Amino acid sequence: MTITPAHDAAALTIDLGALVDNWRTLRDRAATAECAAVLKADAYGIGLEPAARALDAAGCRTYFVAHLSEAARLRAVLLDAVIYVLNGLLPGTAPRFPDLGVRPILGSRAELDEWGAFCVLTGQRLPAAIHVDTGMNRLGLSVEEALALVSDPLLARFEPALVMSHLVAAEESNDPVNARQAVDFARVREAYPGVPASLANSSGIFHPGIPGYDLARPGYALYGGNPRPGSANPMRPVLTLEASIVQLREVGAGERVGYNGRWTAPGPRRLATLSLGYADGYLRSASTTDEGLENGLKTGVALVAGRPCPVVGRISMDLTILDVTDVPEVARGDRATLIGGALDVDEVGRRAGTIGYEILTGLGSRYERRYLDARPTALAR
Repeated sequence: MTITPAHDAAALTIDLGALVDNWRTLRDRAATAECAAVLKADAYGIGLEPAARALDAAGCRTYFVAHLSEAARLRAVLLDAVIYVLNGLLPGTAPRFPDLGVRPILGSRAELDEWGAFCVLTGQRLPAAIHVDTGMNRLGLSVEEALALVSDPLLARFEPALVMSHLVAAEESNDPVNARQAVDFARVREAYPGVPASLANSSGIFHPGIPGYDLARPGYALYGGNPRPGSANPMRPVLTLEASIVQLREVGAGERVGYNGRWTAPGPRRLATLSLGYADGYLRSASTTDEGLENGLKTGVALVAGRPCPVVGRISMDLTILDVTDVPEVARGDRATLIGGALDVDEVGRRAGTIGYEILTGLGSRYERRYLDARPTALAR
């Protein structure tokens, strides 16, 4: 276990053992499919390098990132891993892929042409994934384009190492788009015999109508997010966010609090100011205002001595105010929990009017980060 003394006013504790356990849960659920790991956005905010080391020690061999810069960081840590770059092939970047030993995910004719030309120029049949759009309308070849590519001489210029698509709404099990995507992708997979296929993301691994194929690629669930909204979360929480109380004060009934005085004390209240704000990724949308209360908005809370205390007033750049009237024993220097315990990342996202993904990936750079090492006994399992 690696924990350093607290010097900063806010701290993230990241449990790498929980991360590894989550990957194992997803691997076991994926059954015969290989289980990869998506480490884009600095491993969803927890730190790419420590996450990669822990997952590699646990047996993960294939990884996905969004950008070449992320691939370079990952390759510096994992020398032998298979690494795919999700966001495609930007013009002129082809030489960087073999230099790093990583693979582009090609999703347009222009990308295919450029990668094929580069392979001819270098005299190498280099690996790449083929991304097929089955409903997202974001990146990827259309199903018909992917089917036509099978008979195109261009396909012989590089090695199709993976054919993949991205699910639109796997977390919504009754959405008919899932069945449509599964049918369309099955057509593509059949047209590429011998090429590994990948469709399931975190929620797709748990969706009974989504085939596992050869490779599952979970992201959010690895970091403790619930892949089955509305059901019990099968994943372990990975991070805890805490901030110190820097000042306590009493306010009377009718006093206004925070920028522009948007929250009014309904009676005598005791307030605690935390050293954390939106510059740290604690979203301003979690603020509590009189108007929001009148409209029944669900806004931010923190746990103080294990008890929920509402955010009051506008969250500012570096500070957040809590109403701690119901926690009389609280003292200056005590810690409040912003993520952790009963406040999982999905609940924090809902209270900020967003999703847990945004909470995780928006975590700021000013936190003291404490890593709990993956347990050796777990790694040997």
